Amino acid sequence: MLRELRPFAVAAVLGACLLQVGRGADPQGPSSSEGAKLKLSEDEQRVLDLTNQAREKEKLPPLRPNALLFAAARGHSANMARQGKMDHVLDGKNPGDRVKAAGYRYSWVGENIASTDGAAVAEVFKEWMESKSHREHVLGDHFEETGIGIARNDKGDVYYTQVFASPKKSQR
Repeated sequence: MLRELRPFAVAAVLGACLLQVGRGADPQGPSSSEGAKLKLSEDEQRVLDLTNQAREKEKLPPLRPNALLFAAARGHSANMARQGKMDHVLDGKNPGDRVKAAGYRYSWVGENIASTDGAAVAEVFKEWMESKSHREHVLGDHFEETGIGIARNDKGDVYYTQVFASPKKSQR
């Protein structure tokens, strides 16, 4: 059974829940296209595939996996599982705080989370796509990279985090 899904909300921009900051230095952290060999679990790969399939249907470029965003997403899912609590803000930190702490400098960041008692990955993704704000994250044309984290607690509850971001660009 899928539990409530809630979008990350810091600022509303065209109905999407996002955080944007000004331009700055080059992004940090390898994406898969930069040669970093990021190991994804089967379920993380499935979320990435479903995300990029949905984006392809809308003629949007695929999101690139980024190791720093995966670290932030995995850490948040593990923390939610440990605390048995699904929330965008835990321990006083929001998605932007977690992404920055992982070393990623962003111009946009968004987050989808979910908690289930064992629903399939496809069901979680389907629920995200049926939610306006979650769908806007998946299909956001301002996002370039993603990170995914999935963690299970000792009760068998599964916590999902998908972080969406775009790196700050260099000033020329």
